[in-house]
Amino acid sequence: MTSNKLAKKEDTLITPWHRLLDDVFDMRPLFEWRPELEVPGFGGDWVPAIDLAETSGEYLLRAEMAGMKKEDVKISIAQNVLTLSGEKKAEWKGEDKKVHRVERAYGTFRRSFSLPGPVKADDITAVFKDGILEVRIPKSEEAKAKRIDIQAE
Repeated sequence: MTSNKLAKKEDTLITPWHRLLDDVFDMRPLFEWRPELEVPGFGGDWVPAIDLAETSGEYLLRAEMAGMKKEDVKISIAQNVLTLSGEKKAEWKGEDKKVHRVERAYGTFRRSFSLPGPVKADDITAVFKDGILEVRIPKSEEAKAKRIDIQAE
């Protein structure tokens, strides 16, 4: 019973400290990870590694999906949230083999990312090559930075 009280006391001390650091340094990422939108893999804890970048005209997502086929992946966007889902299937499953070691992860995954600005959903493109999924998400005109020229009088 003492350990439960101690754990709760430590949690209350850590949480305000982290909140204070977050407020002081305002360390919010460009692409916000939203745990309420992400569902871990059902067959294991595998999720593809993701890189997200931004240029003046688009957002670019690259995901490592070695051993997968494009048919195993689904991409959707709704309310400015991009979602990747799919399944990495075990290659040896159902075969008459004696498996001695399994270190590679398999299973279903679902990852969602809240995009920082409005996008042209109809113009999103995706290419799957050499185990890398590349998704290009064009920004809408209102999301692009605009230069305002100053007139002389």
